[in-house]
Amino acid sequence: MKKLICLLMFLFPGMAFAQQSWHKFSPLDNAWKYVGTPFFSAGEADAISLAFSPSGQPYVSYRDCGNSYKATVMKFDGTSWVNVGNAGFSAGEVAFTSLAISPTDGQPYVAFDDSEKGNRITVMKFNGINWVDFGNAGFSAGFALSISLAFSPSSEPYVAYQDGGNLNKATVMKFDGTTWVDVGNAGFSAGAVQGTSLAIRTSDGQPYVAYQDGDSANYLKATVMKFDGTSWVNVGNAGFSIGKVWYLSFEFSPSGEPYLAYQDWANSYKATVMKFDGTNWVNVGNPAFSAGNAGFTSLAFSPSGQPYIAFEDCGNNCGTTVIKFDGTNWVNVGPTSFSFTQADFTNLAFGPSDSQPYVAYRDYGNSEKATVMKYDSVFVGINELQKSRLSIYPNPATDKITIETSVATQESKLSIVNIEGQQVITRQITEPTATIDIKTLPSGVYLVRLTNYRTVEVGKIVKQ
Repeated sequence: MKKLICLLMFLFPGMAFAQQSWHKFSPLDNAWKYVGTPFFSAGEADAISLAFSPSGQPYVSYRDCGNSYKATVMKFDGTSWVNVGNAGFSAGEVAFTSLAISPTDGQPYVAFDDSEKGNRITVMKFNGINWVDFGNAGFSAGFALSISLAFSPSSEPYVAYQDGGNLNKATVMKFDGTTWVDVGNAGFSAGAVQGTSLAIRTSDGQPYVAYQDGDSANYLKATVMKFDGTSWVNVGNAGFSIGKVWYLSFEFSPSGEPYLAYQDWANSYKATVMKFDGTNWVNVGNPAFSAGNAGFTSLAFSPSGQPYIAFEDCGNNCGTTVIKFDGTNWVNVGPTSFSFTQADFTNLAFGPSDSQPYVAYRDYGNSEKATVMKYDSVFVGINELQKSRLSIYPNPATDKITIETSVATQESKLSIVNIEGQQVITRQITEPTATIDIKTLPSGVYLVRLTNYRTVEVGKIVKQ
């Protein structure tokens, strides 16, 4: 280890100085940063859904507790988060929202359970000025839960849901240009379902739906079905997971392989991802790869085809963590639990214009409002970094370090991150000078990050 430290000091001579101001290094110079102002919603935001316009603008829909629990959609205009049409535009309260952007006109569509229609499904679209019903309001046979909205390659909108009008079984409907019609039989699953997740394969336009299977033979395990043009058929075996599942997130890889992420009840509620190899559902890497309980799992693919998963990481203070599969192992994307506080309703998507992962979530420590973050170099697009300085001394250090900053606030979070991207020390910083005990850390090189809603300051230390 002493040889390694000497080598690193040779490569990074600035580390031998008594004080270190931030400057750019690799590979630990990437971090999650806020998209616009954090916790931007008017009030508590539940059932958050994230999507991008074809031009790359991020949109979020949510149950807006600051507007009578109705549906609201906001977008980031490059500077601020702004309402799309009126806030709280639904006729009544909603419990679920699912957002999708039309690939033809670039307008946002939202599906929700409409309390004014007996909690049946309504889909609304933004016409550039107002939110208007798309087809009849409240078109499902009965109340709807676990609503999932998606567009086909030919721009037909589909919705999947737990169908209270058909014994809580799975139903999928699509808009045929005039009205909403069933895709195959309504209530096609063998038993009641929960957690429906819909995706449509680009190559053939076939809709697939994943769900927690309430059929007595499958005991709340995962099942995926597809519509083959005539009937709904199982994709592999029904109930293929080892045990019960929750927080299902279903997506296709760019090559068209079906993937499913979920909270794995048979493995201490950790995150597991499986894919269908054409014959069977197989694990992607090791199952149960998260540090602990993984809530609100959300799966997305990078443009290069790597699967990423975001989740509420209760193995690390219940903050947001994103992990990707590198072909062999699941590895952290930036630090674990990078949100300031507990994060619920995590929703992951890739920006089409910058190819970066974005995460929307309910920010539990900030009045449970909506926040969106993206993964990027901490030195890109943050002007405040040009003005701020983070000093760390002594460096190298053995027992304690002193950190000085000019921008500490009540919202500042200090993180010390190891070379593998794991947060090993976290602390809230409210004073310009803080002393941190590092004697329990193994010898090595660490990234020090101080983050608040305006700035990200970064330095490095060597622990001897």
